[in-house]
Amino acid sequence: MKTKMKLIASLKIWAVIYPSITLFLAVFGEPLSVLPLYQRTFLLTITLVPWIVFVGVPFVDAMLKKLSSEPMNK
Repeated sequence: MKTKMKLIASLKIWAVIYPSITLFLAVFGEPLSVLPLYQRTFLLTITLVPWIVFVGVPFVDAMLKKLSSEPMNK
């Protein structure tokens, strides 16, 4: 994979990870705070990795494809 493609992929993943983690912690952070760190980390990753792989990144890909295919109106 070329460097440009890796950079684009990493930016797409980050665009999904950042808001997903922020929302997850805003909603579940306080109830999970009673658990040990390794259990909180496990719950966060077991929930968010499938979300990111199967929903988040495909959604970003679809939006980018839609935006790039629309003609520019001036």
